[in-house]
Amino acid sequence: MANPPKILAFAGSAREASWNKQLVKIAAAGAKAAGAEVTYIDLRDFPMPIFDEDLEAKGLPENVLKIKALMKEHQGLLIACPEYNSSISPLLKNTIDWVSRPDPETSSAIATYYKDKVAAIMSTSPGALGGLRGLVHVRSILGNIGVIVLPDQKAIPKAFEAFDSDGQLKDTKQQQAIEALGSKVAEVLSKLN
Repeated sequence: MANPPKILAFAGSAREASWNKQLVKIAAAGAKAAGAEVTYIDLRDFPMPIFDEDLEAKGLPENVLKIKALMKEHQGLLIACPEYNSSISPLLKNTIDWVSRPDPETSSAIATYYKDKVAAIMSTSPGALGGLRGLVHVRSILGNIGVIVLPDQKAIPKAFEAFDSDGQLKDTKQQQAIEALGSKVAEVLSKLN
């Protein structure tokens, strides 16, 4: 590809051995195989305080500025979304909220960082639904801030037995489905460019 689409991949989990981190890396491999340039980040490397307008008034934290810059550079998103109490993880929600805030210099907010980005969402969890209930909330939040969330999504149940020692899914169909989420984002972005 002459101008490969740029996709940012991350999981809404800070846990070092997170299954969702493994999952999004599989989707990222699918996007790379489809010709995209993929940047994987670990949100654990960008610790941010819980969003607070009083803190914001003192200036955006450095890690917020770093995440905002990464979001601005990429046209697509691959997000693995752990389910917390049938909803979105606090880490993912906090990241979305901080990035949506206006820049002090430009006053630009959501439109700059989220509008018209193309995203695929996925999840895995120990439960039988694989985090599916949380994906409903993530889809709603992203859609409301201007992200084009592709209809395809995947929830992998019984995460504790779904992955092999190399971080790949044992079930070939599940592996292909997650890779396909990444390749689909790359394909859609290529058509939009």
